[in-house]
Amino acid sequence: MSALNALAPATGPTAGPAAPASSALSSSAPGRAGSEPQEAAAPEAAEAPLEGFRIGVTSHRRSRDLIEALERRGAEVLHAPALKIAPVNEDISLIEDTKAIIAAKPDLCIATTAYGMRRWCEAADASGIGEELLETLGACRMFVRGPKARGAVRAAGLADVGISSDETTATLVDMLLAEGVRGKTVAVQLHGYTDVRQLERLRMSGATVLTVTPYRWVKPDGADRLPRLIEAACSGNLDVLTFTSAPAVDAMWSTAHEMGLYKQLVESLKTTVTTAVVGPVTAQPLLDAGIHPLVPERFRMGALIRLVCEHLALNHVRRLDTRSGTVELRGRSLRIDGELVEVAPAPLLLLRALLGAGGAVLSRESLSELLELRGSVHALDMTVSRLRSSLPDGSLVETVVKRGYRIRV
Repeated sequence: MSALNALAPATGPTAGPAAPASSALSSSAPGRAGSEPQEAAAPEAAEAPLEGFRIGVTSHRRSRDLIEALERRGAEVLHAPALKIAPVNEDISLIEDTKAIIAAKPDLCIATTAYGMRRWCEAADASGIGEELLETLGACRMFVRGPKARGAVRAAGLADVGISSDETTATLVDMLLAEGVRGKTVAVQLHGYTDVRQLERLRMSGATVLTVTPYRWVKPDGADRLPRLIEAACSGNLDVLTFTSAPAVDAMWSTAHEMGLYKQLVESLKTTVTTAVVGPVTAQPLLDAGIHPLVPERFRMGALIRLVCEHLALNHVRRLDTRSGTVELRGRSLRIDGELVEVAPAPLLLLRALLGAGGAVLSRESLSELLELRGSVHALDMTVSRLRSSLPDGSLVETVVKRGYRIRV
């Protein structure tokens, strides 16, 4: 059996509805429909937990899955792929590295990703060395980084002898070093983001290390989209920024440096914009910058989406029963007694603060500082006036003489 046939899926992808247009930054490129459950077409807030929130997506591969899942939950999605994967036929070094591994007959092999394993076998098949690759891998001891990589290895008719407990390459290397690698040859399937530290640990312990990179990251088309996403994050026009690969984070840092916005972007991601990643490998470049992203316990896209929904519901939804009705603010979406109310950004920021106070008085000074009005009494009064004129009942925002403003509960 060839490597390509061994990894062929038993069934085709599940079809799904086309996603609605999300924004000027959204990708119009076709992709596989998402595998998330289908929600109702016009859900209420409980069925659309992301209504009113704007979420950035930086992934290229399988981005449509993520975008559709977020949009079905009510989010506005800004899509700006940071990197894309180069086609196999453009990567001559992949075949050269594969032939070197076959010739070396390694004692051990590390498989880091399912996609990488499938792509490796596809490329080997296309070059007529698929059978030799499977024979070589079948003769060595295979270690896998996670359940998906294990599934791909077993689908190829191979067996693994160890799996990382936390789906990291570092833990796999710990396992290999514990049993000893001196004098042995180790083949490592990389995944587009080379963990040089782990390769060096193997070499320093006496192993001969051979690597293969089944996919490489290159800049995507539409080079203006990532800068626009960075600007949205810096200006406070984004609630969550998602990453599914560490190289995408590095690409965003590089672009932000070129724009002169790196420090501003990092500060925004530390304060006003929540970052969410699919796993610890992707999280590392953010952690290195002092940013602590959301990381799901299970390193899967579905778990990432659920975690984002839970985080926003707990931390970024304001709901208060008032004399003017039940007020709910979800991101940029304001509803009063279930009716959608359009409010401009500055008055909306003011309302969010007042709702957060739960009816307590907020001083004019604190509100001016929040709105960055530099103590301008007139500017604050104008913002309050604009807010009141936008509401069905302007008396919802009450003036407390010589003290400030509050929500009338």
